[in-house]
Amino acid sequence: MQTSNLAGGGLCHDICAVKKPRIYLDSCCFNRPFDDLTQERVRLESEAVLSIINQCELGRWDIYKGDVLDEEMNRMTNVFKKLKVMRLYSSATLFIEINDTIINRAKYFQNEFKTGTFDSLHLASAEYAGASILLTTDMKFIRRMFASDMAIRVTNPVVWLTEVMFSD
Repeated sequence: MQTSNLAGGGLCHDICAVKKPRIYLDSCCFNRPFDDLTQERVRLESEAVLSIINQCELGRWDIYKGDVLDEEMNRMTNVFKKLKVMRLYSSATLFIEINDTIINRAKYFQNEFKTGTFDSLHLASAEYAGASILLTTDMKFIRRMFASDMAIRVTNPVVWLTEVMFSD
């Protein structure tokens, strides 16, 4: 893993000077660049996800991978798409191993926020690891978490990237 290079600046700006962002992308994000890009929203989300992954590859930001994401991606049935998604996923630099704390917290989220199994596990994993942000393209998940008092924010990659780029 590389250290942050502030000399080039890029999208990093002042946020990296304070703390290197640790980003949890759910599987929707890793899949987004391979969805129907003729839809404007999908195309924008795809570009945002690829920009975020690029910052990770440059060593400016960190992206999580882990047991929960591994399991969800292993369930993909389209082998061709899975190979492309796994190439993107290989850029992740931090690993979260599933444990009882994450499982119990995920159960709480399922009951409290009525989130699905994988959304709850993503949220619990990101919270456990101390992620700066959890990014998803799932608007239903974002809406459910918007009104919560969670320490970790759940938002869309386009929204977050725009905030980071214009945080000066």
